[in-house]
Amino acid sequence: MQMRFAVDPAPDPALAERGRKLFLGPVAFVKGVVAMDGLPPADRPEFCFAGRSNVGKSSLINALTQRNSLARTSNTPGRTQELNFFDLGGAAWMVDVPGYGFAEAPVKTVARWQRLLRDYLAGRPTLRRVFVLIDSRHGVKKADHEILDLLDRAAVSCQIVMTKADKVGDAHLRRTLDAAQAELARHVTVFPEILVTSSAKGRGLEGVRAAAMSLVEQG
Repeated sequence: MQMRFAVDPAPDPALAERGRKLFLGPVAFVKGVVAMDGLPPADRPEFCFAGRSNVGKSSLINALTQRNSLARTSNTPGRTQELNFFDLGGAAWMVDVPGYGFAEAPVKTVARWQRLLRDYLAGRPTLRRVFVLIDSRHGVKKADHEILDLLDRAAVSCQIVMTKADKVGDAHLRRTLDAAQAELARHVTVFPEILVTSSAKGRGLEGVRAAAMSLVEQG
């Protein structure tokens, strides 16, 4: 039986408000991590954003926090292949992981940060969920399946966030979502709600904030 996904569900208003306060409260870039022994203490709930290069990850993080350069601050030269940790008011770690599927990077560089990404996703005990970003224009690609397969093997919960919804028409978006649901049904750790966002238009931000807040409140 194919998994059924709720697409772009309306979040609980109270949870969405608590999520808004979390993301719009104190947020600070703490460190970029290049090896597992550099991770900050696993002392609070943690969630991360992952996605192919150019999927709009930095734009989404900046929109969620209403800080125009928060993610860009952590992506200055030398940090592009790091796990970037942000402290959300002491309540949670938010992690921006390196973009994957960027074939133009040097082979050794790609291998190094892909290994770090695999080790982190499979071995961080406080990681509550990975928000996997999918470009609404292109849908689920091979590189996405590779990450989702890894999360299946590691039994790590993940949730799909469609980005750049403003870049496509309604009919195209529906086709992409229909195709994505069929593609995602093979992955056992995918949470059965797909969030649809546009950083430029502010669409879906409260849903992402609410989903993250629910993880923080679970402890």
